[in-house]
Amino acid sequence: MSDVHEEAVGGFGTVRIRPLDPSADAEVVHRWVSEERALFWGMNGLARDQVAEIYAHMATLDTHHAFLLTKDGEPVALLQTYEPEADRVSECYEVRDGDIGIHVLLAPAGPGGARPGWTAALFGVITSYVLKGPGRRRVVVDPDVRNGKAVARFLRQGFVAGPVVVLPEIDLPDVYLPEKKAQLAFLERR
Repeated sequence: MSDVHEEAVGGFGTVRIRPLDPSADAEVVHRWVSEERALFWGMNGLARDQVAEIYAHMATLDTHHAFLLTKDGEPVALLQTYEPEADRVSECYEVRDGDIGIHVLLAPAGPGGARPGWTAALFGVITSYVLKGPGRRRVVVDPDVRNGKAVARFLRQGFVAGPVVVLPEIDLPDVYLPEKKAQLAFLERR
């Protein structure tokens, strides 16, 4: 699949964003979502094929999309974007024209451990990509309130905390999402 965004980040490397291939990328995504640190992603305990099926279903939607980020050719993050008015989050806040929602799962740190500047560089590329769309003015995130690391990460990246809300349970034939207490946060286009 071809890249939808490419950005050279000085002192970091070249980051590319491309649509997630549910089959070809299933192994790496399954490995990431199966780790304990990804508990709040909601896919712990799923088999590789189940993860692939979830992303194959997402690929059929016009309002929700999945992307793989690579840095110098190596997978480094999973990005999901969504139209808030077509998502359960719309029941919890007043959606504005130009809003786009995101979920981000960073790849685990390599054998060398923590990588200073890594998150900031990737978030810079992500926000550059999602806000470049026509009419895009604000990024919305809804991490689980128990995921203090994610909440703190978004706030460090310039997001402003909104209200704590309860996202309702979704129980459809193709999608099940349990109720979630979430910390909304917003990043305005500068």
